[in-house]
Amino acid sequence: MFSSQRVCSLYCLTATAWFVFWMGSAWADPALRQRQFQEELIPILRTYCFDCHGGESEIPLEKDGSVEAMSKNRAQWIRALAQVQLGTMPPADSEPMDPASRKRLEELIDGLANAVDCVRNPNAGRVAIRRLNRAEYRNTIRDLTGVDYRPADGFPGDDVGYGFDNIGDVLSLPTILMEKYLAASEEIMGQAIYTAPPPELFVLDKRADKLIGAEKYGSSPVVMGSHGTVSLQKDLPFPGNYRIVITARGDQGGDEPVKVRVQCGSQEKVIDVPDKEPTEYETTFRLGKGTRQIDFSFINDFYDPEKKIDRNLHLYHVHIDGEETRSTLVSTGKKPPSHDQLIFEIPQRSGDEDRATGVVMQRFASRAFRRPASKAEVSRLVELAKQVRKDGGTYDEAIQVAMQAVLVSPHFLFKVERPQAPDASGKMPLISDYELATRLSYFLWSSMPDDELLLMAHRGQIRDRQRLLTKIASMIQDRRATRFVNNFAGQWLQLRNLDRVEPDTRIFRGFNDEIRDAMRRETLMFFSYVMKENQPVTTLLNADYTFLNEPLAAYYGLKNVSGKEFRKVSLAGTPRGGLLTHASVLTVTSNPSRTSPVKRGKFILDNLLNMPPPPAPPNVPELEKGKLTGTLRQRMEQHRENPACATCHSMMDPMGFALENFDAVGRYRTVDGVDPINAAGELPDGTQFNGVDDLRRILAVERQEQFVRCLTQKMLIYAIGRGTEYYDKCAIDKIVTDAKSQNYKFAYLIAGIVLSDPFQKQGSRE
Repeated sequence: MFSSQRVCSLYCLTATAWFVFWMGSAWADPALRQRQFQEELIPILRTYCFDCHGGESEIPLEKDGSVEAMSKNRAQWIRALAQVQLGTMPPADSEPMDPASRKRLEELIDGLANAVDCVRNPNAGRVAIRRLNRAEYRNTIRDLTGVDYRPADGFPGDDVGYGFDNIGDVLSLPTILMEKYLAASEEIMGQAIYTAPPPELFVLDKRADKLIGAEKYGSSPVVMGSHGTVSLQKDLPFPGNYRIVITARGDQGGDEPVKVRVQCGSQEKVIDVPDKEPTEYETTFRLGKGTRQIDFSFINDFYDPEKKIDRNLHLYHVHIDGEETRSTLVSTGKKPPSHDQLIFEIPQRSGDEDRATGVVMQRFASRAFRRPASKAEVSRLVELAKQVRKDGGTYDEAIQVAMQAVLVSPHFLFKVERPQAPDASGKMPLISDYELATRLSYFLWSSMPDDELLLMAHRGQIRDRQRLLTKIASMIQDRRATRFVNNFAGQWLQLRNLDRVEPDTRIFRGFNDEIRDAMRRETLMFFSYVMKENQPVTTLLNADYTFLNEPLAAYYGLKNVSGKEFRKVSLAGTPRGGLLTHASVLTVTSNPSRTSPVKRGKFILDNLLNMPPPPAPPNVPELEKGKLTGTLRQRMEQHRENPACATCHSMMDPMGFALENFDAVGRYRTVDGVDPINAAGELPDGTQFNGVDDLRRILAVERQEQFVRCLTQKMLIYAIGRGTEYYDKCAIDKIVTDAKSQNYKFAYLIAGIVLSDPFQKQGSRE
């Protein structure tokens, strides 16, 4: 796919250039930065900005009189920079700004407000400890145990931050979720490991007068005045130890108590019955499965006619109970494949259980914790298993309980990284090799590291650049990379919202759940193809192909595609091409009954250019309300007459109208009702375009680096699980610059993120 040696060489070469660039930058000289502020930035601001943004205004840019004050008020200046980049500031009714001045203003604000030393130990940031989200939990459980457990059916939803559901700052652990984890661990290990069902029990109670032969001795109790026998016959369900309890008393006489012989086949035992009151007497037999007859005989009759002393047996009741015999070592029965994979070591003899448990739990806990389990951790698990066996459990049951304990451990449920501090020189510390393996696997696979990654960490090879790049390349091609596509692209492109949109099918006939699913699959397959084929990431915007099956092709009005299977289809000669013409994206950015240029324009600014507009001001009327009339475009123009709306809508609306040839469910059209589609527009900076082809050109060519930078930032947020900060600028600049030299190919962008300081190091949360 791509040469790891070339990437290695590329990074070595560009590192030198990067160092020279930043050493020559204004950061190296604070006095120079202050002069740039006073001599270059302030004159531009005075000409174009301070009339509206003086010291007493709502956004008082004039109050910051130095670079230091500007840095402390960074958030305000970043918002100002976004408006300059959007072209919405200065406003249209103010002094016109020539393109050169606008570009220089952007450079100065960005360089001074976001000033960071990219040479002397730039901050790598710190990721908040976070739990696995639902997708990661499911994938990790499946890769660890072989069980496909679906937490979405019962777990509470994951909160979203910065557009993604894997952000540490928002992934809390409510009490109800801990309860779900406990229940899930039992269910999961119950499926992964076979244990014999509980021992079968047998219980029988019989009055003596119901026994075989009792009719000879009268009603209950059965009184035997001389030698006699009564019997019980029963089909026993299993072999085992059976307890036999008789309730009896005796008329005593002579020099010994009444004696009862209990006999089954060749086994017999004699019970003494010394009491004159009814008493329970117990004995135990080892009996086999099947029909068995048990005889109860009075065997020591005695009579003294002179003293009128008679020895008799009074038998009241017979009780029998038994428990199936179980092996205390291993369970037998039909085992799932995961059973022998998890319990790969069994005790060879009694007394060997602790050793075997330690071997099994060392491997399982180490894989679950994504690092070697300590001796103390394994010892506690062995002791837990030992207690289970002591309470009557088998070896397999004991292992099962110990593994349940692992699945509710914080070291499994959370991505734990050991806190570290910079060294004396301020150098940011590297995260551990195992932590790096974990970051990488959850980035590309949304799951635990495989054995190869863990072995690389164990051997200290994971930071060998060539080995690491080779592993990244293989991970991208692995089937598990589909999880990255589903989770990153699904959230970046808002495809998860597709299930929640409900277009009005009275207006948009032909839309149904089959088409909805096909829309999503088209986009995910397309994204996956661009990634796995290592295409330039700009291909996402301007590709002349997509992936369709017959129903979706017919929905698009394309012919010569037959069958339910998706395949690559050329779009040459059609108005479609790239993500912006995918029905999935067009549908999630529409209203139920009509298109929404605002939503579509905001989607482009947010997700493709990383220039999110500010929230709408309060008390602004909806298009359908108030006195807005005419076509959708005319109503939008009336909407923009409100000065509070014009600033943002002047950028969003034109981009949204460029997509108006596609209706609210993504089908191509040339008219809206009876009105011809007008897809022309002009951005605040004077850029003109007409339709989606021009818009694709602007995004993929004229603003190519801005799009790549946006995608890089979104992917970096997803990769490290935190929002980006101003100090991440160094890393993002380097990733984009290095990827540019490789024509922005997808794999180089991923490699750049993995090799970056925010991914490899631990800094502070300043």
